[in-house]
Amino acid sequence: MQQDKDNKGSMTVAEAGRKGGETVRNERGREFYETIGRKGGATVKAERGRSFYEEIGRKGGETVKAERGAKFYEEIGKKGGDRVKATRGPNFYEEIGRKGGQKVKKLIEEGKRAARAAMEKQEAAGAAPAAPEEPASAAAPPSEPGPGRTE
Repeated sequence: MQQDKDNKGSMTVAEAGRKGGETVRNERGREFYETIGRKGGATVKAERGRSFYEEIGRKGGETVKAERGAKFYEEIGKKGGDRVKATRGPNFYEEIGRKGGQKVKKLIEEGKRAARAAMEKQEAAGAAPAAPEEPASAAAPPSEPGPGRTE
């Protein structure tokens, strides 16, 4: 019982940590925490690899889904989308969609170039290139006229 009287008025560890964190934030600013968080994350990534973050993210997501349900993700996704729309404007989504489309177009072009180079290399080595197969619908005309089609 004497121990309780000695601790009367003292802080818990959580309270002391919160008070210390607020003091540091007030003295050094929020950016300080962002910087040390980035450094710590880079260190953990170097030690444990990217898969560590993938694993803990998956586990955390499964836990949240079990506790709150899949509908929770719909709600927070909508809130996040609305916030982005409010801060960046509706044209933001058009811009990132266009950029994404350009990236896909570039990747397709690179893939086609790589395929042509591989075929040329194969031809140069003396092997006959494999002819691309046409889908059955493209190989034979339809037996019956379709809408707007006459024979």
